[in-house]
Amino acid sequence: MSGRIAALDGGASYHFFALTDPVVAPALDATIDLRGLAAGDLDGFDTVVVPCRSNPALLAEKAEARRAVLARGGMLVVLGETEPDRWLPSIALEPVPTDFWWWREEGTDLGVEIAAPDHPLARHLDRAAATWHVHGLLTPPPGATSVIEWAERGSLLYDHPGYGGGRLVVTTLDPLYHLGSFFMPATRRFAAGLFAWLAEERGRP
Repeated sequence: MSGRIAALDGGASYHFFALTDPVVAPALDATIDLRGLAAGDLDGFDTVVVPCRSNPALLAEKAEARRAVLARGGMLVVLGETEPDRWLPSIALEPVPTDFWWWREEGTDLGVEIAAPDHPLARHLDRAAATWHVHGLLTPPPGATSVIEWAERGSLLYDHPGYGGGRLVVTTLDPLYHLGSFFMPATRRFAAGLFAWLAEERGRP
């Protein structure tokens, strides 16, 4: 495998700002326009990131290109609010009501936890970096590791080696949306940790 990392660019302003941010851009070898994605465009990459709030209908239309990454043993990283249950098989996703204002109540804890502190990603994140709000819960399949969970109700991020012949990392958290929209400071720390881990996984400094 090449060790090269690409991110899809859905064309939104928050995608541009997030993917060019100094905590993200150094880990990327390329950004590829999702709207013009064609067969073979991802062949030179063994890690592909699908940013938050990319158009689910477009992701479904062009799903075969991403499935090919998995089929050849690559890693697919799917971030929040992309409805992966529509365009990837065997994804169990439960939307939940989002409390945007929980932090205004003194002493309130959202309940996000690092559930697998020994996972390599957890070396780059703490619970504060993963805490802003919750959109949905995932049910990890057999063989997957739930890395981040919400109040023991379900997974917010899991890592599944062996999915479709490759490795799937999927989350309902939406860090790049907030990073590129310039609010929720925790998401910058989350993005920094996530992309540092991806670079580390590919043997890069």
